[in-house]
Amino acid sequence: MRLLALLTLSLLLGGCSGMRLVESQVRSTAVATTERPIEAGARYRFERLPSQTDPVETDSVEAIAEAELAEVGLVRDDAAARYSVQITTRMETYVVDDWGRPYNGPRVGGSIMIGSGNIGIGMGNMVGMGMRFPPPSQYRHEATLLLRDLGSNQVVYETSATHEGPWNDRYNILRAVLAAALKDFPQPPAGSRRVKVEIPR
Repeated sequence: MRLLALLTLSLLLGGCSGMRLVESQVRSTAVATTERPIEAGARYRFERLPSQTDPVETDSVEAIAEAELAEVGLVRDDAAARYSVQITTRMETYVVDDWGRPYNGPRVGGSIMIGSGNIGIGMGNMVGMGMRFPPPSQYRHEATLLLRDLGSNQVVYETSATHEGPWNDRYNILRAVLAAALKDFPQPPAGSRRVKVEIPR
């Protein structure tokens, strides 16, 4: 029994120490410009919206975005920027039913029924005498990034990504969502696509 317990624990720890796959729905648009194409090493600065009043939150999001923008060859340079980068993010929570569909009913997902000499577990919306528990929560993470030419004030690149899943560690998921949003920069394929990014658990 002790050997079995140790083996089970090692399997659990091994699973927890692995990677997780974050899949996002991505849509990107590049505005064709023959005069000043986006080049590797181009400088940018962040542009904040009036509604972005929380400096700690905004600094955290910009730090994540700066790392992902560096991965595609852009360099932050507030003094000599050619572009401005505007980022908006959002996370919302919702509950799902047993089939993973958004659920708007009472937060009751099943019951544990204890009778005389018998223990049973029932799933669904029917609740008997016993312990109640809510349906599982899901989280929707969204990010939109606009790249604007400061000389012409024209948006030259727009991309957005959305991920829905069980994880609520927002900044880790945001890193994956932004990486997905910047996939194939600066020449993305047309239309919507799904992009998978691996991050640590």
